[in-house]
Amino acid sequence: MSIQEKKSYIHWNYFLALESDLAQVSRYIEFSESNYRTYSIELVRLLLAASSEVDVVIKGVCKYLDQEAQAENINDYRAIIKRELPEFTEESVEIPRFNLTLQPWSKWQQNRSPRWWKSYNNVKHERNEHFSEANLKNTLNAMGGLLVSVFYYYKLKFISEGEGINDNRDVTSKLGASLGFLTMRDDYYHAVLALE
Repeated sequence: MSIQEKKSYIHWNYFLALESDLAQVSRYIEFSESNYRTYSIELVRLLLAASSEVDVVIKGVCKYLDQEAQAENINDYRAIIKRELPEFTEESVEIPRFNLTLQPWSKWQQNRSPRWWKSYNNVKHERNEHFSEANLKNTLNAMGGLLVSVFYYYKLKFISEGEGINDNRDVTSKLGASLGFLTMRDDYYHAVLALE
């Protein structure tokens, strides 16, 4: 018996794995303001994994936007993306189950790095002193930042490869994305009709 293989989207698949882990955390920590400062080893793992993947993916976004640019750090990423893709900073991510809306990149509008990014670096380099920064709020925003980054990475990739992307729904459709635990705006997804 043969195996049929189609394109695999490694960054999307990694996001889905982390999203699944985050959904599991929600069984033990209620995603509410009173728990935003809750921190744990599992949240450290998710914050580090999501933020590290953001670094990889967003560098790719910058390459698609400007092949000549030297994108080496968060300040470089911000300059390129704000110039070439200003809507990126305004993107929101929702967690419908908890009625939460995140704007993980909004600090870029003020030319500042997101708080979750600073915390990621603090936890990565000086975990003994900054362990409590691996909290629920920073982890949620890092995951939201990853979703936005992965979405734009594939949108730009598909466009550069002539994949016939007409709107944002075409991107989520190609990825096989549906309204899940973490989502972009509803209008980024094709409507699913319920059959009676």
